[in-house]
Amino acid sequence: MNSLLQYTWRHYLVFAVLIALAGTVVFRMAWLQVYNKQFYIDQGEARMQRVDNISANRGMIVDRRGEPLAVSSPVTTIWGDPKLMAPSSFPELAAHLDIPLANLQKRYKAQIGKESRFMYLKRRMIPSYASSVLSHKIPGVEGYVEYKRYYPAGEVVSGVVGLTNIDDIGQEGAELTFNSALVGEPGKKRVLKDLYGNVVRDVESIQSVSPGANLQLTIDMRLQFLAYKELKNAVAEFGAHSGSAIIMDVESGEVLALVNQPSFNPNDRAGLQYDQMRNRVVTDAFEPGSVVKPLTLAAALESGKFTESMVFNTAPGFLRLNSHTIRDAHNYGELTFEEILTKSSNIGTSKIAMELGAENLWNKFYGFGLGQLPGIGLPGEAPGSLPNRASWKNIELATFSYGYGLTVTPLQLAAAYGAIANQGLRVEPSIVSGKSEARQIRVLSERNADRMKAILEKAVVSGTGKKSQSKLYRIAGKTGTVHKLVNGRYSDDKYIASFAGFAPVSNPKLVMVVSIDDPVGEKYYGGEVAAPVFGRIMEAALQIQNVAPDKNIENVELNWEVLL
Repeated sequence: MNSLLQYTWRHYLVFAVLIALAGTVVFRMAWLQVYNKQFYIDQGEARMQRVDNISANRGMIVDRRGEPLAVSSPVTTIWGDPKLMAPSSFPELAAHLDIPLANLQKRYKAQIGKESRFMYLKRRMIPSYASSVLSHKIPGVEGYVEYKRYYPAGEVVSGVVGLTNIDDIGQEGAELTFNSALVGEPGKKRVLKDLYGNVVRDVESIQSVSPGANLQLTIDMRLQFLAYKELKNAVAEFGAHSGSAIIMDVESGEVLALVNQPSFNPNDRAGLQYDQMRNRVVTDAFEPGSVVKPLTLAAALESGKFTESMVFNTAPGFLRLNSHTIRDAHNYGELTFEEILTKSSNIGTSKIAMELGAENLWNKFYGFGLGQLPGIGLPGEAPGSLPNRASWKNIELATFSYGYGLTVTPLQLAAAYGAIANQGLRVEPSIVSGKSEARQIRVLSERNADRMKAILEKAVVSGTGKKSQSKLYRIAGKTGTVHKLVNGRYSDDKYIASFAGFAPVSNPKLVMVVSIDDPVGEKYYGGEVAAPVFGRIMEAALQIQNVAPDKNIENVELNWEVLL
C-alpha cells in the first residue's frame, strides 16, 4: 500500500512539474508575442532595414534649337555584399557577368580582408542583361539603377560639351563648368531586405529625387556640323597638326559653332588622349601675326592722328630697327593707309605703330579684349599675353604691331573682330542661351568701325584674303601667317595659318576665326590654307541662317542643299 501511495505521489509530482514547465513556456510565449511584440519587431527590422540611394537623372544639354547634345539613359549596376556572397557561386556569377573568375575571386578576397559590405561586380549594364543576372537570385548579389551619359553628336561637339566620368560627374567642357546645376540631388528610401540582401519591400521615402536642370547652349548644330566637316577636311588636306574654328553672332556675342581638330568621341573612351580633349579655341594662345594688323590700324584711326589718305614709304622693302631687320614680301614703295593692310606690309604697320606710340597701341589692344579672359566660362579659358613694358624698344613695338610678342586665342580674336563688325562695340562672348544681356564695351567710334570694315573688305577683294570670297556675300577679313616658336626660336618651316573676318559687310551677322596649326607642304600661308575654309563655312552658314545676299546674284547658282 505504501509503495502504491509513493508511486502515485511521484506521478503527480512529475505531472505537476511538466504542467509548470508548459505553463512557463506558454507564459513566455505570450509575454514575447503580446507584451514585447513591438520590441522584437523593431529589433528585427533594425537588422533587416537598409537605406538605399536613388540616383538622380542628370540634366540634358541641348543646342539653341533644342537638339540633344548630352542625355542620360538608365543602366543597372550589379554589386555584392561580401558577407553574404558564397564563393561556391562565383563560377556561375562570373559566367553571368562575363568577367574572369580569377578577377572576381581576387576582388572578393580583398574586400573580405577589409570587412567590407559592398563591392562593385559590374557597372552600367544594359537593364535587360542585368535583370537576367539578378533573376538567378545568387546570395549577396544586388543591383541598383544609375545613369549613363550618351552624346548623340559624338566628336562633332565634344570640345564644347565635354564628358562625365563613370560616376556621372562632369570632367570637361560644359559638363564640368555647369556640373552643379546638371547633377541634381539623389533621393533616399528605407527598404526591408531578406537574409540574402534582396529587397523585400519599400518601407518609406526619406528624400525625394531632384533631377538635374537642363542646359541650353548657344551652339547651332547645323553650323557646328558644317564647320567641323570643313575644318577636319582642311587639317587632313594640308597634313596639319591641329586646327580650330569659331563662329559668333556679331550683335549678341553668342557662340554658334566651336570646333577643334583633333577631336574625340566621348561615347568611346578607349585610347582617349588628353591632346584630343583640348578645346583649342579657348585654351590655345598663339602669336597671331598679321591678323592683328587691323587692330593696329583701328587704334591709329581712333587716335585722330591718321587718315586713309596718308601715304607711307616702305621702300626698299626692309627696315632696320635696333640691329634687327623687318621685311615685307616685296618692295611696295609708297603705300596708302589702307594699302598697308591690303598688302599686309610689316614696314607700314611698324611705322604707324611707332608714330602712334606704345601706350596708345597697348590700350587699344586691351580694349579689344586681348590680354584678358573673354568670360565664356569654359574650362581652361586662357587670357593670352599682352606684355606692358615700362619702356619699349622700337623693334619691340614694331613686331608687337603686326602680331609678334603677344599671344591670343581664336575666341579673343573673334570677339575683337566682332567689335569692328558691331559698330565699334565689343560684346562679351557667351555659350549659354538665355544669359542676361551681354556686356558691351565701346572700342571704336561708329565712323571708325565703318572705315575699318571698308578697309578689311578691300583686304579680301584685292589683298591676301582673295580666297575667302563668296559669290553671295561681301566678306571682310585679314589673313595671318606666323612662324611658330620651337624650343625658344622661330622655326623656318613651321607656321600657324589663320583668317579672321565677318560677313556680310553691308550688315554684319557672323564673325569667324579659322586657325590651322603647322600645315605641311608648299601651301602654308593664311591666304592659301585658312581663307578658303573661312569662305566655304561663312557662305553656307549665312545661307543656313537665311541671311539675304548682299551681292548681285543674278548669274549665281545657289546651293539648295544648304538652303534646305
